[in-house]
Amino acid sequence: MVSYTQMLLDAGRFKDYGPNGLQVEGRSSIRKLVTGVTASLALIEAAVAEGADALLVHHGLFWRGQDGRVTGWMRQRLGQLLAHDINLIAYHLPLDAHPELGNNAQWGQKLGLASDARFGDQDLGFLGAAPEGLTLDGLANRVRTALDREPVVLPGDGRPLRRVAWCSGGAQGYFEHAIGAGADVFLTGEVSEPQAHYARETGVAFLSCGHHASERYGVQALGTHLSERFDLTHVFIDVPNPA
Repeated sequence: MVSYTQMLLDAGRFKDYGPNGLQVEGRSSIRKLVTGVTASLALIEAAVAEGADALLVHHGLFWRGQDGRVTGWMRQRLGQLLAHDINLIAYHLPLDAHPELGNNAQWGQKLGLASDARFGDQDLGFLGAAPEGLTLDGLANRVRTALDREPVVLPGDGRPLRRVAWCSGGAQGYFEHAIGAGADVFLTGEVSEPQAHYARETGVAFLSCGHHASERYGVQALGTHLSERFDLTHVFIDVPNPA
């Protein structure tokens, strides 16, 4: 299953912040797959309660620059996985980028947006024509309805929306790329201090929609795809996160 997923997501082409694929080895036979956004202790414990053989996440355990010692929260998470023989599989940027199953593709579908171009580092950003008649208020309302989340809206200069750009998660640094690609509005999960100035000075609107909220969809789509291909039971577990 991991070999198939590596090929499906073309995982080897990405320069990422951590290892993609199998991060913690568990039992060799997989019948029940649990998916979730982040390999937190709460999600791991929920996977144990579900009787999972494998846990597939977007945010795994290991990231570039970590201390490397197995203490504290890392010991707790690893301890649960190892004690219950659960495989931990994680895909970060490859899952953001996939044109059908990825976070950006799935999030775009939720918002009624279709991409016809890519932009930014490793082509992670999606860009497309705005649906006819879509306003900034209307787009913000789509976010509220689809994500059950109140977005932070930086309105820009109020221009008509012709091109919409989006990139899930912590992609606020892609705002400049979106502006350069001709977007009239950019959606992502988080906002930092500089984006308010860029929106004001360039006139391009910016919506911060929640890191976790914008990245719940790719792992669900991938889990469903794998369950159908390998005849697995699949359960998605959403551990709420205000970030």
